[in-house]
Amino acid sequence: MNVHRYEKAFLYVGAVMLIACLGALLYASAALGRHLPGHVARIDPRRVSQTPPFDHPGVRQVGPNQYDAVVIALTWSFLPAEIHVPAGADVTIVATTTDVIHGFDIAGTRVNMMLIPGQVSRMTHRFDKRGQYLLICHEYCGLGHHTMSGKVIVE
Repeated sequence: MNVHRYEKAFLYVGAVMLIACLGALLYASAALGRHLPGHVARIDPRRVSQTPPFDHPGVRQVGPNQYDAVVIALTWSFLPAEIHVPAGADVTIVATTTDVIHGFDIAGTRVNMMLIPGQVSRMTHRFDKRGQYLLICHEYCGLGHHTMSGKVIVE
């Protein structure tokens, strides 16, 4: 019957799609070096403000055209609320949170991290285009979630 032939065709197409997606995932992770941002360390979320580097949040130059941006997510705000970096710089964002799970998404870039209390997350990005980028929390964090934002200003 023709029904069995269509079912087999559907199964073959599904299997080919699964293999193609797996191949793309392996290629991106192995050949291109793409991977999910992982946690770097664990710290006591009650002592974030006394734990280096979070005892001095902000941007600091660590090498030629290399910067670290240390950010703390708090209830409905980012500390600092504005991050200023030069265009073309490699910026390593080191972030954590003190209270609940927050998101860290810089609109128009690949920077997208989940911040978990006590977990230090790190991601490096090169900001080539000058301008202002919106920094938002993309994980619901309570009643004031919609007000949680900041800016990355590339000069």
